[in-house]
Amino acid sequence: MINRRTLLKRLSALPFVGAFVGSGIPIAPGLAHPISLPKRDLIKELGLRTFINAAGTYTAMTASLMPEEVMETIQASSKEFIMLDEVQDKVGEKIAALCHAEAATVTSGCWSAMVLGLAGVLTGADKEKIAQLPNLKGMKSQVLVQKTHNVAYVHALTNTGVKLVEVETAEDVEKAINEQTAMMWFLNYTAPEGKIQHEEWVALGKKHNIPTMIDIAADVPPVENLWKFNDMGFDMVCISGGKAMKGPQSAGILMGRKHIIEAARLSAPPRGNTIGRGMKVNKEEILGMYVALEKYINTDHEKEWKSWENKVAYIANIVSKVISVTTSVSVPPVANHTPFLKITWDPKVIGLTRVQMQEKLRFGTPSIEVIGNGDHEISLTVFMLRPDEEKIVARRIQEELIAAKI
Repeated sequence: MINRRTLLKRLSALPFVGAFVGSGIPIAPGLAHPISLPKRDLIKELGLRTFINAAGTYTAMTASLMPEEVMETIQASSKEFIMLDEVQDKVGEKIAALCHAEAATVTSGCWSAMVLGLAGVLTGADKEKIAQLPNLKGMKSQVLVQKTHNVAYVHALTNTGVKLVEVETAEDVEKAINEQTAMMWFLNYTAPEGKIQHEEWVALGKKHNIPTMIDIAADVPPVENLWKFNDMGFDMVCISGGKAMKGPQSAGILMGRKHIIEAARLSAPPRGNTIGRGMKVNKEEILGMYVALEKYINTDHEKEWKSWENKVAYIANIVSKVISVTTSVSVPPVANHTPFLKITWDPKVIGLTRVQMQEKLRFGTPSIEVIGNGDHEISLTVFMLRPDEEKIVARRIQEELIAAKI
C-alpha cells in the first residue's frame, strides 16, 4: 500500500497536477496555499444563447431569474441531508400561514399541484385508491369546468382519469351535479370570459358539498392574490412558483383545506406506487420556494410597479422618436398583470414585419426576446429586466426601426 509520503512525492513530480488534500481543494506543487481553478462556464462551453427577457415569464424562456437569497438557500441546503417529509411539513406550515390557508405543500409546478390536489380529493387517505389511480373504480369520476375554462391545462386533471363536464351557467351546474361529481375547477385567467364568477362558483360548491379548485398559475401580481382565493373559500389554490415570485421554475404551491392537502401528499414523493411519483421536488426547491414567496410578499410592490412604469416610459420615449412609430401601454387584467408596451409602425415607412423584427432582436447583440401579435407591431414587458436593461432594449429596437426605414 502506498503511504502518504510516497503519494505526495509522486504527485509533486507531476507538473500542473494538484493533490487533493483534506478540504478537497487542489494544492499546486510547491505552493503552501490552495489555488482556485477557473470556474467552468457551461453556457459558453455548450454554446447556449442567453438573452434579455423583455417577453415575460414564459416556461420556454425559463421563466424568471432567482434572487440571490433564493440561490443562497439552495446552495446551503444542498450540503445537508434532511428528510423530505420534514421539509414539506415545516415549509408547508410557513406557506399556509403567509397565504391564509389551512395547509400547503410545495409541488413540481402548478400542473403538479392540480394533479395532486385532485388526487387527494378522489382518494382521501385510502391507500388502495391511491395506488390504483388513474383507475377510478370505486371513486367519483367527474369534474365540472366552465366551457371558457376548458383549455389545455385541463390535461392536468384528466391525468387522474376523470371526465370533464362542461357547464356555462349556474343552472347548468345544478343540472350537471350528480353522485359522480368529484370537484369543480376554475381557471382564473379565463374568468372574464366565464358566465360564473369566483364567488358564485365557490357558493355552488359549498351548497352541494363539492370541493372547488382554482388555478392562478401566473396570477401574481397583485400580491393579494396569494391569499385572496383562500379567503374567498376555494378549497384548493394552485400557483406556479417560478414566475413573478422568482422561485425555482420547477416548483409550485398547492394550498387549501388541511385534509385535502394531507391526502394530496400521499400521492406525492417520496411515496412510490402513486400517480405523483414522477412529480418530485427536492429539498433545495422546497426551501428555495419558501424564501422566494417570503421575499415576494415583503417586497415594496408600489415602488416596484412605479419602476416598471418608468422603464416602459423610457423605452416608449426612445422608440417613438422614429417616424411613424406609435406606442401604447396596457395591463392584462389577470395573468401577467404588469405594464405591457405595444410598439407599432407604418409598413409604408418602415419595411419590417413583426417576425423580422423579432428575429433581428433575437439574433442581434445582445439577444433580446419580445412578443407580439400584429403584423407590424411588437409587445414587451419589463418586469423580468435586470437593472438598466431597458436602455439596451430601447436602443436596439430604435436601431432596427431606423435601419429598416424605406
